[in-house]
Amino acid sequence: MAASRKKVIVRRFSPGFLPGYLPTTGLLADSTPGALGLLDLAGKVLAIPLDDVKYVAYVRDFNQADADPERLARKTFAGRPRNEGLWLRLTLRDSEVLEGLAALDLAFADGWTADGGVSLAPPDVRGNTQRLFVPRAAIQTMEIVSTIMAPSRKMAAKPIPMDSRQSDLFRPAG
Repeated sequence: MAASRKKVIVRRFSPGFLPGYLPTTGLLADSTPGALGLLDLAGKVLAIPLDDVKYVAYVRDFNQADADPERLARKTFAGRPRNEGLWLRLTLRDSEVLEGLAALDLAFADGWTADGGVSLAPPDVRGNTQRLFVPRAAIQTMEIVSTIMAPSRKMAAKPIPMDSRQSDLFRPAG
């Protein structure tokens, strides 16, 4: 069992959603093969087939009274993101388009292989959703829009000193 579980809203392709708790990584480690082991609010572990999961939204609050508890005000970026990462555009099986920033390190590859999907930071990080996990089975197409890097410091061009010891480095032997 995972050391800590976070609040999630599991959005399914069938109507409705499921609130509960999941670990942030290793989603498939504790569950049956091909399913998420969601700890629901009653304390029972539900096995949800990955084929039925549209996305998992890690949220601040459950907001169960809302029809859209994850409160994804924007599902795509209005402009170029400011944070560092891989800007991804996902088209889901139901033709919904989601964008987000994935990690620019091996965490992206680890999530794809170990968790069977991709973990993204949503376009609106001030909303209720802090992170999204989209299983591989829900993705129809995935496009890398851009790689967003932190601005590098401009370095002044310095002349390279000539080293007199290397003047005869490439002279034919003889």
